[in-house]
Amino acid sequence: MKERITGQRFLAVTLLNVLITVVEIIGGLISGSLALLSDAFHNMGDSFSIILGYFAQQIGGRPETRKSTYGYRRSEILSALTNSLLLVIIVIFLIGEAIQRLSHPQHINGTIMMVVAIVGLVANFLSAALLHSGSHDNLNVKATYLHVLSDALSSVAVIIGGIILIFVNVPWLDPLLTIAVAIYIAYESLPIINQTIRILMQSSPDLDYEAIAKDLTSIDGVDAVHHVHAWMIDEHHIIFSAHLNCEDKPLSQIEQIYSQVEKLLREKYGICHITLQAECSRGKGEELFNTVADEREMINDHHINK
Repeated sequence: MKERITGQRFLAVTLLNVLITVVEIIGGLISGSLALLSDAFHNMGDSFSIILGYFAQQIGGRPETRKSTYGYRRSEILSALTNSLLLVIIVIFLIGEAIQRLSHPQHINGTIMMVVAIVGLVANFLSAALLHSGSHDNLNVKATYLHVLSDALSSVAVIIGGIILIFVNVPWLDPLLTIAVAIYIAYESLPIINQTIRILMQSSPDLDYEAIAKDLTSIDGVDAVHHVHAWMIDEHHIIFSAHLNCEDKPLSQIEQIYSQVEKLLREKYGICHITLQAECSRGKGEELFNTVADEREMINDHHINK
């Protein structure tokens, strides 16, 4: 069951990120560390992402309505996509600034850099702990959680860099750390972007469709399956529709077959919303996914509407 993160936790994480941002901006300006300033901008973006994630979760929990018959769950997918794209923008900015700094190295105060980064690390770990429970099965919370976790990792990198700079003057280390953290952030963000786009494009979920067809035709009274469609509202709710070729029976008996099919699809394949159409011989012999028939129906519908 998907766990929802409370508003109090979102507020606490937001306040922690604002605190980190202020401390790191001051520390970055004093120490001259690009890594600290980059992390500060990253945390500023996190604060926006956390607020966006909270409101998306509130909207996503609204019930289905006449105007939105599938509910508002896609709001959390949109939030996850926005948060991940924001991370990619931050990555591009960080790498650009780091490359410029490599060309024009500056003296860095390693002690200030290290102390400020330790403060940021503690606050980021607290934020990550507050979001951890909801990050496993919610793309929206996971995207926000990754924002915070990537900040924690960058703080670790800055701490290591600060320790080295205390003892050795290596001006290129600070921008190099910035590039390394940016690459990690991109690595963690791209899979979320890919998954959210697939959901928004109504791509088929990862189901064994051949196994589904075999299971359905093993039900007494079902001869064949065709015209299958499957898509996702969010990462948890799969929508499925299919045409079943059945024996010529009264509707009351067909409903019994429907009940068996729905139970199978829900319990074995985790499908939450199922639409079935029974037919005797129409479409029999067609493939599971008959795109030609789909295009023909769309053309016919267009002519009828005209």
